[in-house]
Amino acid sequence: MSMEQKRKATAERLGVPPELMPRHLAIIMDGNGRWAQRRGLPRYEGHGQGAQTAEMISLRCVDLGIESVTLYVFSLENWKRPQAEIDALMHIYSGYLVSIRQSLMENNVRFVHLGRMAGLPVAVKDALLGTAELTGGNTGMVLAMALNYGGRAEIVDATKAIAQGVQDGTLRTEDIDEQCISDHLYTKGLPDPDLLIRTANELRVSNFLLWQISYSEFYVTDTLWPDFDQATLERAMLAYARRDRRFGAINTGPTSCG
Repeated sequence: MSMEQKRKATAERLGVPPELMPRHLAIIMDGNGRWAQRRGLPRYEGHGQGAQTAEMISLRCVDLGIESVTLYVFSLENWKRPQAEIDALMHIYSGYLVSIRQSLMENNVRFVHLGRMAGLPVAVKDALLGTAELTGGNTGMVLAMALNYGGRAEIVDATKAIAQGVQDGTLRTEDIDEQCISDHLYTKGLPDPDLLIRTANELRVSNFLLWQISYSEFYVTDTLWPDFDQATLERAMLAYARRDRRFGAINTGPTSCG
């Protein structure tokens, strides 16, 4: 079944028009530590469970016909956490990125990394590059992992690249427009997110995709990320379908979804 056929089947099951289905989901996966603490477990156990949830939700998105999923995994600010927690996270990431390769290939998913490589442990760098290279020819859903990522840093890096292009003569100042900036971001080639989901009832964007979420719809749930499931995901998608997305215009026609 093609991606479009999956989208139509999902839309029919959910009772919404296919054109009101989000194509790109961005998810801030919050609450791993709290999930572990509520169970008397060390925080790294929550991160491990969160990694399993990330794989499960990514595969469900394939089944639902979602075109792109971007997961906020580790921010530049997260380096401020205790070293023991950082070490545990990096160990989880390096193992996770290798363990998901088979399912990515079986489901025709292309993996991309968003963020800076500098400062990451060698094992994580190798796992990121290896998984991206292995899946580079896949033509299905794109799974983007924002690891060692910051929205402001992304814009800074894009600005430096554009400035270098002007200095080298490969860009003219009159060429710099919104599309030019988008083409120099980590997300080059990806559509902007339609829907931004944040778990654990946190009401902030935390320096995530600052340029790209200009017109994204937000959905916040009090569910902690390790407990996030397909039912919660579909509630977010239904909420999105019921939004009146005007992009600055005025909608004078009837609503399309009850």
